[in-house]
Amino acid sequence: MKSTAFYIESTSSTNLLLQQMMRQEDLPEGYIVYTGFQTAGKGQTGNSWESEPNKNLLFSVLLRPRSIKADKQFILSQITGLAVKKVLDKFTGDISIKWPNDIYWKEKKIGGILIENSLIRDCINTCVIGIGLNVNQEKFLSDAPNPVSLKQITGIDTNREELMMLIRAEIMDLYTRSAPDIIHQQYLNSLFRKNRYHRYLETATKTMLLAEIENVLPDGKLILRTESDDLRKYYFKEIQFIL
Repeated sequence: MKSTAFYIESTSSTNLLLQQMMRQEDLPEGYIVYTGFQTAGKGQTGNSWESEPNKNLLFSVLLRPRSIKADKQFILSQITGLAVKKVLDKFTGDISIKWPNDIYWKEKKIGGILIENSLIRDCINTCVIGIGLNVNQEKFLSDAPNPVSLKQITGIDTNREELMMLIRAEIMDLYTRSAPDIIHQQYLNSLFRKNRYHRYLETATKTMLLAEIENVLPDGKLILRTESDDLRKYYFKEIQFIL
């Protein structure tokens, strides 16, 4: 590997380790920390991430998007989700992005993303993108409802480091070359359950509704259109997909 990547056999969290390393040295954009096993890997909801040692991809990427305003930071989630999808599309069909940034194959979860930003005033100073991707694991033992791995889909082992570098390259390409409106439209087109009405649960009221995805705002808010043609807006954790 090039000097823009650091491997450690085991760590609590690649996001945490990369943040610690950033405080000690000036790391370049695109720098990667990756590991064979995380002892405290977390997803967006705080749930633990099941991963058999040395079977999957667990890595973090550093960006310094100082021209992006804090209220537009969801573009980084869109870039990352799209990058992972574009790479996985080379291996299999039926890959989508479950809002805000889980990666799905059909109705099963193959990957998750956790983005942690630091701010200077109203702009992003650093962005640490954590990605967990099920690659070569064949059995899942936790009570996670719907995991799947690339090997379970394709039947073959995949070189994890090569896959990681393909994702990194796609992130950097979208980040440096693509216009935000193009990224946004591609993200919308790639969303899980983008078409047709599906069931959702409002977290606060426990109200079930049937709705379709209308849009996602620059701050990440999801807009659903109900059967009665009402538009409703939700931040993450305010609405749940019924799987």
